[in-house]
Amino acid sequence: MPLRNSLLILPFALLLAACGVKESTQPAVTMEQAITVTYAIAESVVMSVNLETIAQTEGAKEIDIRSRVGGVLLKRLYAEGAAVEAGQALFLIDPEPFRHALAEANALMREQQVRVLRAQTEENRQRLLLAENFVSQRAYDIARADLAAAEAGLQAAKSRARQAELNLSYTTVKAPFSGVTGRSQFSEGALVSANDSVLTTLSQLSPIWVQFSFSDNELAQIGGRLTGSNVHSVKMILPDGSEYRQQGEINFAASQIDPQLGTQQLRATFENSNHHVLPGQFVRVRIAAGEPRHVFLVPQTAVMSSESGRYVYLVGDNNTVTQRPVVVGDWIGTDWIVLDGLQAGDKVAVDNLIKLMPGKAVNPQPLQTVSTSHADQAAGKP
Repeated sequence: MPLRNSLLILPFALLLAACGVKESTQPAVTMEQAITVTYAIAESVVMSVNLETIAQTEGAKEIDIRSRVGGVLLKRLYAEGAAVEAGQALFLIDPEPFRHALAEANALMREQQVRVLRAQTEENRQRLLLAENFVSQRAYDIARADLAAAEAGLQAAKSRARQAELNLSYTTVKAPFSGVTGRSQFSEGALVSANDSVLTTLSQLSPIWVQFSFSDNELAQIGGRLTGSNVHSVKMILPDGSEYRQQGEINFAASQIDPQLGTQQLRATFENSNHHVLPGQFVRVRIAAGEPRHVFLVPQTAVMSSESGRYVYLVGDNNTVTQRPVVVGDWIGTDWIVLDGLQAGDKVAVDNLIKLMPGKAVNPQPLQTVSTSHADQAAGKP
């Protein structure tokens, strides 16, 4: 039995040995393989400090249209939400009571005019009689006082007539300036109160104003408080990410930091003749301010984050990557402003970053060189 078992085991041992020899002849798998990455060559550009923040638009003029007299609202004379011109009629309040009030005021004024004429005649007669010593000085003084009282009454009657005429004109509610109307708050036939009832709203859309603010830390980047003189350009980024076609101007800059928010409040004005921007929209505002300096622009995808800060991968001459910490500023379009950490000519990796690590071998492919056009735009150049 032992000899028989040995004879059975021997073929299996020889087979296993043959397999081992065959496997040993296969080539070993290479663990380190080069990764294809695209790189951009960093070029130094001169540009002002750029700051960007969220902002909200508002009409240059936004008011509530109120009734200045009380009465029944007879008719709405405009299309809700439509643009109107200055002086255009918006509402009509029942004018009949005010016509009657004006007629009554005019009648009282004419009556008072007659009283003045009578008092003038009496005063003139008493003066002539006093000159002939036919009446006493006291009689003349009474006639003169009656004339003065009649003339004062006439002035009051004229004022009441003018007020009645003004009230009648207020029954036609007009737009004080050109703008876009809001929804009517009252239906025809409703009773409105003088100075309390808001009939609708009116907003002037051209120019459009944009309210925004920057923190004191952001202001430190450009050397302090922003004013209309040290801001080189103001641009508005619309909600869809596109840049508004026209630049704006700073028309208000707070003289102090808000103690509750720690920010400086600012406002810019933009031409909006086609009413493309509406009040209440949330947009972004990008300004260029301060003294120009040398910076680098790299694609946003090239900048990575870690616990120690921002960094980029650089492609070396030996086709391996190294990690370089950088100090970044704000975004400009699809680029990120790098304030410190790069040198002119550095090859910055822009893709496959998740697969990279220091010393990793790569197969570098060039990307179009970073253009200075963004810097020109940020500095307000055409």
